[in-house]
Order: sequence, then C-alpha cells, then structure tokens
Amino acid sequence: MSLYQNTDWVKSFAWKIACDCLVDKYPNSDYRKIILPFIVLRRFDAVLEPTKSAVLKEKDRLDRHTIKDQDAALCLVAKKSFCNFSLLTMKDLKSRTSKQALKHDFIAYLDGFTKNVQTIIDKFELRKQIDKLVDNDILGILIENFVSPTVNFSDLPVLNQDGTVKIPALDNHAMGTAFESVVRMFNEETNITDAGRHFTPRDIVTLMADLAFEPVADKIQNNTYRVYDGACGTGGMLTVAEDRIEQLAKKYNKEVSIHLYGQENADETFAIAQADMLIKGDGDQAENIFFGSTISNDGFAGKTFDFMISNPPFGTPWKTDLTALGLSEKEKHKMTDTRFKLNYDGDPDYSVLPNIGDPQMLFLANNIAKMKSGTELGSRIIEVHNGSSLFTGDAGGGESNLRRYIIENDLLECIVAMPKDMFYNTGIETFLWILSNKKTENRKGKIQLIDATSMKTPLRKNLGKKNCELSEVNRKDILKLYNDFENADPEFSKIFPKNEFGYYKIKVCRPLYDDNGNITIEKKGKRKGLPAIDTKETDTEQVPLLYNKGINPVNEFYLKEIKPFVPDAWVEDIETIIGYELSFTKYFYKPLQQRELKEILADLKKLENETNTIMKEIFDND
Repeated sequence: MSLYQNTDWVKSFAWKIACDCLVDKYPNSDYRKIILPFIVLRRFDAVLEPTKSAVLKEKDRLDRHTIKDQDAALCLVAKKSFCNFSLLTMKDLKSRTSKQALKHDFIAYLDGFTKNVQTIIDKFELRKQIDKLVDNDILGILIENFVSPTVNFSDLPVLNQDGTVKIPALDNHAMGTAFESVVRMFNEETNITDAGRHFTPRDIVTLMADLAFEPVADKIQNNTYRVYDGACGTGGMLTVAEDRIEQLAKKYNKEVSIHLYGQENADETFAIAQADMLIKGDGDQAENIFFGSTISNDGFAGKTFDFMISNPPFGTPWKTDLTALGLSEKEKHKMTDTRFKLNYDGDPDYSVLPNIGDPQMLFLANNIAKMKSGTELGSRIIEVHNGSSLFTGDAGGGESNLRRYIIENDLLECIVAMPKDMFYNTGIETFLWILSNKKTENRKGKIQLIDATSMKTPLRKNLGKKNCELSEVNRKDILKLYNDFENADPEFSKIFPKNEFGYYKIKVCRPLYDDNGNITIEKKGKRKGLPAIDTKETDTEQVPLLYNKGINPVNEFYLKEIKPFVPDAWVEDIETIIGYELSFTKYFYKPLQQRELKEILADLKKLENETNTIMKEIFDND
C-alpha cells in the first residue's frame, strides 16, 4: 500500500520531525507548539501557490490606489478565505543560508498573511519562538523538511513528467482529518492539558455524537442545522458532529447544511480550532469560533442551536470570570446574566450559580439558555460532567436549583455513567447528560439512568491515565440501552418518574424551655407569641417528594418519622426548600457476594494444616 493512500503519513511525518529537530531543545510537551503551527503554515502556503503571482499583482494594484483594507480583495483573487501577500513562499525561505536573513524573511513571510491567519499565528505565539529556533539552527531545518519534494501538503497532486500522479493531493477533508490526528497524537503522547481541562478522546466524542443524532435521525430534514460547543477546545467535537449528521442525512437521502459554532478561551486550542476550519476550507465556519470565556463573555448571546455537545472544564475556579465582570467572589449574587438568573417558581432571581470552585454547571445552564423551541427537533444537549453535578449543592443552592429547573421542566432524558479511566489525565468518574426539550411521548415525565461503567475495552498500552476505550461494540451496546428505554436490560438501565430525585429539605424545631421547664414564648419579631426555637436542638431532614406516594409527604413524614420520637417538635414550614440530587450508587449498587460458610471453614482448615506442617519442620530441625 502506498504511503499516500491515507493520511497517516502526516502523523508519522510530524512526529519524526518533532523528534529529529526539537529533541534536546524543547521538552516533549512543547513539540506541538512548533509542529502544529508549521503544519498550518505549510498547508496554507501549499494551497496558495497556484494563485501567488495573481495575488501579488493585485496587491501591487491596490497599493498603487492606496487602498488600505485589502484582505477581502486579495482573498477573492486567491480563491480562498485567506491568503499571503508577501513576496515570499516557504520554498523561497529554504534558500536562505544566513541566520539573520532567514529570520528577517521568515518574519516578513508571516506578516504577509491576512488578518484571520494572523490571529492564529498570534494565539500559537509562534513569533515568540523565532529567536530560539534561529539561534539553535532549527528554523531552516524545519522549513527544509516541510517543503521536501517527498511530501505533499497541497490540494493538488504532484505529477510525474508523463502526467501520472506521483503524490496524491490532500483535499480539505483529508487535510482536516490529518491535522486532527496530529493534534490528538500530541495530546495523547504528552497528556498535556491545563488543570481542569480534559482532552476528550475520540471514542467518547463519537458516542456523544451518536447519542445526539441517532435517536432523531429519522427526523432530520432537508434543512440547515446549527451545532454549538461552548467549550470547544480544538474543535474536535464540532467536526465529529458535522461528519455524523452528514452520514445520517446521506443514509436518509436528505440534503443538509451544517453550521458549526464554538467558543474557547485558551490561546493555543483556539488557534487549532480556527486553523482546522480554515484548513478544511470553511472560512465562514472559522469566523464562528469565538475567543473568550463563555461564562463572562458569551460570544453567541441570543442565538439558539439544534445540537449542543460539550466537555466543559470542571473542578477549576471561575473567579476570573467574576473579575472580568467587575465583581468579587462575595458579589457572585450580583450577576444578572439571564442564563444564570432565571424567573422560575415565582422567584424572579432564581439563581443557578454554582460554587465558585467549579464552573461545569454554568456551561450546562448556558446550553439550556440556547435551546430552540419552535422546531420539530427542538434542541438536544450532550454534555460530559463529573460526579459532583449529580449531587453537589444543598437545596436552594445553585447546583440543586439547576437540577430542579432541568428536571421539573422535563428536559433531562438520560444520564450515562461512563467507565473510569477514560481520559488521558484524570481517572475520575464521568457521566454523560442527555437533555432534550422535545422528548418523545414515551419519555415524557421520565428519566433514564444507564450504568455503562463495565462497557469498555482494555487498551494494549495505557495513554496517560486512560487504560480503556469504547469500542464500536461498546458504543452500540450503550446506544441500544438508550433506544430500548423501558425494554432495556434492567441490570444496566433503569427508568424513574422525574420527581423520584426531588426532596423537601425541612427544618425540624423544638421549643426553648426556661429553668422551670416551661416553653419560652417569643415577645417580638415575626414569631411574636409563638414558642421560641431552641437553636441547639434544631435539625434538618430530607423528605422525598414521593414519600407516602407524594400525598402530603412532609406532613406524613412528620407524623410517622418525627412526632412519635420527639412529640414537642414541629416543622417550620417557611423554611421548607425543594432540592434535587441523583445517585447512581443508590440504584445500581451491587453488594459483594458473601462467601459460603463451608468455603470459609475449608480455607481455615487448609491454613491450619499448613501452619502445623511449618511448626513440625521447625521443631524437627531443632
């Protein structure tokens, strides 16, 4: 098989150059800081070669007419959404023998790109690396390798003298696939992610895409669909989502137009996401990747989306977002963003703001605010969370309030418990939340929990902390459990009415007695004339919404569980708050199988015999 029949050669090429050129000068974890921008530059350079002379001619004309804003006109001539109007190409740079000449010309070459590429170069911080690359004689070697006649980064084939194809072209889709594989390679090889940011393995992304689209595949029409990721990272989820919808549309003979939207606040991953879109020829899509924090600087305020797929950061403080809004940590309650402050249950300031130490629920609230309601499909959300989103936060707190809002509005379809050790840099438990505002009739008022923790395939070699993956069979098994719903295997799937997870948090009070054993009466305030509360004897209880089958649950709980044991106690009704939490352990816990007594006695007898034998040998030797 020829090296060029697939795009794996790009991955091998990138890793070989990184090891050959950067070893001892850069740590492994920094290889991507050089190799990724050079792949982007070489791809752009290669696809612009056929129109280079025409672009330079147009540049000269625009300069003579003193036209300042030239990008649009030059891109039109280049027939791309980007171009380079410097006098140089990467092949020209290959001939530079002087370090200083190479440095000067390389900077001029970079400066010749249009503004959209300048943004990518700046976010990669490539200019900061130039001096080190030049001083260590790396820059020239890198360029020489990337313009080698043995590789082809162009969208046109390299031909032999007789016109036959020597090296096939890399079309936009193939180049995009190759670039994504290189990005994944560096993430997997070096396991580099910032604290709280977890690079999502492709097997999980594929499952998320399946759960988003497969259940509604038959409803996809000849239409335009918008896919959004508010924590898009390198954009991998968006591109997988796009491919999946297009596959399903083709299966059902539909013509669809997919528009991708993402937001990212880390420089390098933002650069990768934008570059990926431009590499694929999606200039308009690249403009839909917004730089900044989704929490404090929503790049798509007021927009709604058909599908939202995301793996938001978790376990990292979001203090910087408050600072960006001019608020201190203690002023969190002053946030007025309607994504996080709702008008619900008679409270115009119903807050779903979580603890300052974890932002993941904010991303979920952001997605909910962007759901469509006027279409047959509505919106579907698939989001990765750790376990804390299931139960963190007391009744009335932001996390519990968001769970309550989601469940009482019947948005939650399913939560899937994933196997442990699925991510490269963390072994924490993760869960997929599946939300929809257009539930099918059989799902209305119900919530499905799927325990997929055992559905995994071991890796031959660990990738960081990732020691297993979801094979195609595993993914199909999980999707089948979801689709089978009430007919699914009860060992792995359970269905509950939505209020199964709600509870009343009640305040149980006892009266304050004076020294004579008489109840003290309040003489002022709201409780004037009522028994004073003994704060030392105050307690709280959680009463399930379905206690006593949901008929007067608080009163029945008091009569059965409190009054018989503490006759003078009462429930302070004004303090009663509704909360929601979910527990997989409660519903899927499997106690360890106890050993039979006969087996235990047999082991003890065996141990006794072994001990007697050893003791006999000791005494015989003496």
